[in-house]
Amino acid sequence: MTIKIDQNAYKWFEKEFDTQKPFHIRLYPQYAGFGDKNKGYSLAFSLETPAIAAEQQEIDGITFFVEANDTWFFDKTDVELKYSDTAGEIFASYIEHN
Repeated sequence: MTIKIDQNAYKWFEKEFDTQKPFHIRLYPQYAGFGDKNKGYSLAFSLETPAIAAEQQEIDGITFFVEANDTWFFDKTDVELKYSDTAGEIFASYIEHN
């Protein structure tokens, strides 16, 4: 699993979580929504420090991470976060591994 964040998504996180760098953003499954990857779950974000990070990606003072106990949600996939100007929100794409 890898985490990819496009530049527009990074800027959205920087603005949305308006806090002093460096800081961490956790990616985790939330029971609710209409997730594409796992039905009944959607991807959520929170400002917190990792306990046991299974994967992380640092970009200019913001570290995006997935906790070890949440890896089931990302099983055999990479996640890519993009920001849509028209929708005004973040979208996650999951790229399956063979």
